[in-house]
Amino acid sequence: MVEQGDTAPDFDLAADDGGRVRLQDLSGRRVVIYFYPKDDTPGCTTQACDLRDSRPRFASLDAVVLGISPDSTDSHVRFREKFDLNFPLLSDPDHAVAQAYGVWKEKTNYGRKYLGIERSTFVIDAQGRIERAWRKVSPKGHAELVSAYLEE
Repeated sequence: MVEQGDTAPDFDLAADDGGRVRLQDLSGRRVVIYFYPKDDTPGCTTQACDLRDSRPRFASLDAVVLGISPDSTDSHVRFREKFDLNFPLLSDPDHAVAQAYGVWKEKTNYGRKYLGIERSTFVIDAQGRIERAWRKVSPKGHAELVSAYLEE
């Protein structure tokens, strides 16, 4: 599990635009990575739309927003188009990046245990270190919290 001050685990993931995104390629910029469980579900949609609406604030602070989930790039394309999302969605189907960030966790729903994404957000500084981490995020209002933090 990564903590504040740690070097952010690098990754190279397929993006919804058909390209690939490597964290290393974003060196010199602040990066907001949010991990979410599943495309087009109520909480994930709320969070994604709030981030979409806050993106101009992030951009004015030279911060890049990236969403990561286990969903396929095809699913990401449908989700992005349906809600006019304006930031890349990255596919982590084998959970390797989620595991590296410590967000692939055992969860319980109606007494059933399973592995899944713990909704989490990380701000990575221009030098590639974890600047701030939020775990067990509530989707509503989180984009405002992150953008306010970036403005400090």
